[in-house]
Amino acid sequence: MPPRMAMTHAVSKAKTMTFKYSVTLPISGGDKLRRFREWADRHLPEMSYSLPPQTPIKTETMTVRLLCLEDRARVLQTLATTPLQ
Repeated sequence: MPPRMAMTHAVSKAKTMTFKYSVTLPISGGDKLRRFREWADRHLPEMSYSLPPQTPIKTETMTVRLLCLEDRARVLQTLATTPLQ
């Protein structure tokens, strides 16, 4: 059985992207992946990121992989002013 591929949101799929950086966000409840994607599409539409294939409902955090440290700072700044629902 092939391994699961992580979900990736990328502006340009033409080149290979390496998500070297990460940020762990406080998020609880169900539909974490969908809620983060909707939040990121609304507040950081041009940013590329990679999400885990799934997250257990019981977890209180989620790690998002990012391309650069500047993206990490942008996520944290935006999260401070517009929290995830």
